[in-house]
Amino acid sequence: MRAVVQRVDGASVVVDGETVGEIVGEGLCVLVGATHTDTADKAAQLARKLWSVRILEGEKSCSDLNAPLLVISQFTLYGDARKGRRPTWNAAAPGEVAEPLVDEVVARLRALGARVETGRFGADMRVSLTNSGPFTLVIDV
Repeated sequence: MRAVVQRVDGASVVVDGETVGEIVGEGLCVLVGATHTDTADKAAQLARKLWSVRILEGEKSCSDLNAPLLVISQFTLYGDARKGRRPTWNAAAPGEVAEPLVDEVVARLRALGARVETGRFGADMRVSLTNSGPFTLVIDV
């Protein structure tokens, strides 16, 4: 699994004019992608990493500060644009594989005690955020 993690001072996701997920104040906005070989164990590993990675102000983690996370599915993280002008999505898991894995990341985070907001899988989403730092990290598990 792959995640692009941004330290934020607030973030939200809107679908069809409706805010479906929002965090206020310091936290993480996390774009999550899955590939064909990912498993529930990988989702659990990613959740643990997201909960404990020390990238918030003062080298703190979400678990240290009880900071919220906004988790959004993003199949394009496995896009490949090395050849030509049009990316391929061959490495991205299809929706029926990816959706349960993204849901598993969210469930595992919540089981760890995290406050988690989400986007809507497969929807045309508008994501807004204020990147703090800026600080952006790619995590592969």
